[in-house]
Amino acid sequence: MKLLQITLLTTLAFSTISCQSKTKGEQKHETMAELTANELQQYETAYFASGCFWCVEAVFESVKGVKEVVSGYSGGKEKNPTYEDVGYGRTTHAEAVEVYYDPKVISFETLVKVFFGSHDPTTLNRQGPDKGAQYRSIAFYKNETEKNIINDYIAQLKKEKVYSAPIVTEVKAFNIFYDAEDYHQDYEKNNPNNSYIRNVSVPRLKRFQAKFPELLKDQAH
Repeated sequence: MKLLQITLLTTLAFSTISCQSKTKGEQKHETMAELTANELQQYETAYFASGCFWCVEAVFESVKGVKEVVSGYSGGKEKNPTYEDVGYGRTTHAEAVEVYYDPKVISFETLVKVFFGSHDPTTLNRQGPDKGAQYRSIAFYKNETEKNIINDYIAQLKKEKVYSAPIVTEVKAFNIFYDAEDYHQDYEKNNPNNSYIRNVSVPRLKRFQAKFPELLKDQAH
């Protein structure tokens, strides 16, 4: 599993100890490579969980209108979760992403389409090789409008019989998002030779890109 692979990289693991003690604001400041926290405030946010956040971050980063994606944890009750706690199932959180997007370029409806189109929403507490509730499928909503958009899209998928198995995605009110440790941000881009990235993340990204070429940023083609 992805977590075991990380724990074997002892040098990297030890280097992240200080990251885990930083506040959300400090992590946010350090992870925004292209836009400052103040610049990001002009954009809308959306939150999704659909398996490994390395994979999910890369998918949303490839979509036009998306300005920044942050990997983190959401959907649970525990405060300030760490990767080790979430990965070993010691919390009720899931690996999730925070998506900053320009509503003038891309709508929340389209982000929901990206979410469902880039993972299997019928596998309970699992996505690909990753098993556990921390990898469950969740579409978060911040208001009733977003809730209705998600539910309407699920109803459409069911009506069109897109999947042969029941959709198990949770439609959940958004509460709080915790940034993951710094070394998880842009992980796919920064670790192209990682075996999980080569064998799981990149193929997942390429499947999405082939399915929705019209949604991609120019450099993603």
